[in-house]
Amino acid sequence: MTMFLVRTAARTAVRTNSCRSFCVSHTHLSDRKGLVLGVFEKKEEEEEGTLHLTEAAAGFDKSLSGKLSELLKLSGPALKNGKSRVFYGLHKDFPCVAVVGLGKNNAGVCGTENWDTSKENIRQAVSAGCRLLQDLEVSHVEVDSCGDAQSAAEGAVLGLFQYDQLKSKKKTKVTTQLHGSADVVGWEKGVMYGEGQNLARLLMEAPANHITPTAFAKTIEEKLAPHADRVTIHKRPQAWIEEQQMGAFLSVSKGSEEPPVFLELHYNGSPDSKQPPLLLVGKGITFDSGGISLKPSASMDAMRADMGGAATVCASIVTAASLKLPVNIIGLAPLCENMPSGKATKPGDVVRAKNGKTIQVDNTDAEGRLILADALCYGHVFNPRAIVNVATLTGAMDVALGSAAAGVFTNSDWLWEQLHRASVVTGDRVWRMPLFQHYTKQVTDSQLADLNNIGKYSRSGGACTAAAFLREFVKAPHWAHLDIAGVMSNKDEIPYLRKGMSGRPTRTLVEFAAGLAHNG
Repeated sequence: MTMFLVRTAARTAVRTNSCRSFCVSHTHLSDRKGLVLGVFEKKEEEEEGTLHLTEAAAGFDKSLSGKLSELLKLSGPALKNGKSRVFYGLHKDFPCVAVVGLGKNNAGVCGTENWDTSKENIRQAVSAGCRLLQDLEVSHVEVDSCGDAQSAAEGAVLGLFQYDQLKSKKKTKVTTQLHGSADVVGWEKGVMYGEGQNLARLLMEAPANHITPTAFAKTIEEKLAPHADRVTIHKRPQAWIEEQQMGAFLSVSKGSEEPPVFLELHYNGSPDSKQPPLLLVGKGITFDSGGISLKPSASMDAMRADMGGAATVCASIVTAASLKLPVNIIGLAPLCENMPSGKATKPGDVVRAKNGKTIQVDNTDAEGRLILADALCYGHVFNPRAIVNVATLTGAMDVALGSAAAGVFTNSDWLWEQLHRASVVTGDRVWRMPLFQHYTKQVTDSQLADLNNIGKYSRSGGACTAAAFLREFVKAPHWAHLDIAGVMSNKDEIPYLRKGMSGRPTRTLVEFAAGLAHNG
């Protein structure tokens, strides 16, 4: 056993971020393992200094004759949720051990927050511990299940992700595994959930000149290649789009030199080949300049992620295939750029959607609803059991809910309950929004056509009028529109996601599909 440090006058204490590090020596840590262990908060009635180690942490402490718990008591105030400390030289197999605060034990589902607090605490704590070890250039980390191996795996995988593909200097690549054998199945499931969201983050974060419609489709095709026995992929070219008379979609794409692609994915996971599919539709604007109704230049670069709907939908299908979920899913992603040019649609132009309805395009920056309109019309040919479309659709959604939750507009109480239940499990929340006829009247009151793409009062209830517009292209009794504009990126709101594009709500879509697979 190597040296360990107790509290003495001679100790060296190093503070980094929110953690206190007790250092002896950490040379060549990149060649060794790190370990993340959890500790719960004491109960209110208990004395200061009372420790509640997780089962794995208690076992580790016992193997050290109580030295870990001794150090935790000596090292300062009890660890709060998401805070961490690192100890060096405690164990010959683990040169550094990160202990993370998990909050209250068995906190459970919080009706006010609409999530499972225990799961969120685990994700946050494990993420903090893994990042701390990554900063120390430790390349392999074992992780305590903390009582929920899936949530622990999600925290590790999501917390360690950073888009640095185009940088010369990259973060240390860290491999993670479950410490012990508490719940290997749950851990592997959590890894797949986390990797699915990271795929969406990868697509959303990449520059628009690297993820064009064609490159997007190719990336998804490569990710689904290992599941060729269960997945069929159609990359529909412009000629096919024209044959389908998708005039609304074509009106958006024609301003760009990049050809549009209509990506169609069929995942056949159910042993019952006649099972109606779940239909997922994602907005795939790989760059949104606003078209002739040009956006302000400030922050326009973020519009490389305006294909977040398509990214989350396709990533969720990749994840469903990895999990081998016993459900049939069809994914549709109309992919194109929205650019200004001599060929671009002009404000006031009238276009015709696949279902024959004419649309007066008064603002070319309200383009997402146009490409979704044609995709929704087409999707009905599969007679789906439910339709869920996902889109970074309106700034108004960001104003309404911020980054706390994705807005859900739906004509089905059953579908809302399924989505809400899934979001409580994942912590990636949804919130129901209104679909009143009040909003429908605003988009159907058009001077030149059947519909107006921005409605009568463009600034009032913008997310609601956009949803009402989409509803005009839906006949299915179970349909939901998720406006994810507010959750597109992360600053510091979600502690286990680094700053950047969030990939939300991929895990909620996967959990929702899993719920349909297992509960019917």
